[in-house]
Amino acid sequence: MKKFMLIAAATALLGAGQAFAQVIVRVAPPAPIVEERGPARPGFVWVEGYHRWDGHRYVWTHGRWVHPPRGHAEWIPGHWDSRPGGYVWIQGHWR
Repeated sequence: MKKFMLIAAATALLGAGQAFAQVIVRVAPPAPIVEERGPARPGFVWVEGYHRWDGHRYVWTHGRWVHPPRGHAEWIPGHWDSRPGGYVWIQGHWR
């Protein structure tokens, strides 16, 4: 039983560490793609598209209309931040 608990605790610690890991990409991200939003939907917020790093190259993720979580109305877009050695993705979030 003690061995199982130790393995579970180590796994939880590893999982928590991965949540804070940052990947530094040495290649600058391309300019954002301007997308057509389509008609606005009442009660929805536009979440802009972005370039994500797939481990080998940048891949465009399309923007979309999203119903915000309760108590949140403003989407703060994610962005690539220049750091020593490359670029780091800063995740978007609700405010």
